[in-house]
Amino acid sequence: MERCDCPITWVGRLLKPMCPVGKSLFRKIFGVKIYGEENVPKGCGYIVASNHRSNLDPIVLNSVFPEPLFFLAKEELFKFPLGILLRHLRGVPIRRGKGDVFALERALEILKRDCPLCIFPEGTRAERGKFLKPKAGVGLLALKSKKPVVPVLIEGTDRILPKGAKLLRPPFKVEVFIGKPKVYEGKESLRGYKEVANSIMEAIKSLKS
Repeated sequence: MERCDCPITWVGRLLKPMCPVGKSLFRKIFGVKIYGEENVPKGCGYIVASNHRSNLDPIVLNSVFPEPLFFLAKEELFKFPLGILLRHLRGVPIRRGKGDVFALERALEILKRDCPLCIFPEGTRAERGKFLKPKAGVGLLALKSKKPVVPVLIEGTDRILPKGAKLLRPPFKVEVFIGKPKVYEGKESLRGYKEVANSIMEAIKSLKS
């Protein structure tokens, strides 16, 4: 696996050596099983597109992929004090329900530097066992960056920490399905972005079929 030369804060640099141990411990505690690990691209510049049902999902994904992921996350999470930590842990705030041009430009810059970026196409958490219609943003990033998109399906986090819950609920068992990466092509228009977003979402849904 080639080493990623990605922007990192001084706090992130201090924490990075602890990542391998932290990832292994998290996977063990939460019973994380990975399917399709061979589909993770060998390089660093790719988009991880995952379903989203729990606040545990970003931690699960970071425990699975070899390099720390940059995340597009709702700006409400970046308030003090959590927001300070998120910025050091490669969080990129984005305004939901609006065309956040700055956040998308920042995401494209990250991908241009061949850094792994994660986005939840649905834009927010879905109810347990459900999927939401994807936002066009993931299609825009896929077409403009020309980077491979890795579809991921997470199962189980919505039982451990469902939407609205504040406490973890055992038993802990999480399954992560990683699909084959794909570089998308198409017309760069709102319609084109939506079509690619829908295609990515269908790829995510199909991973457990």
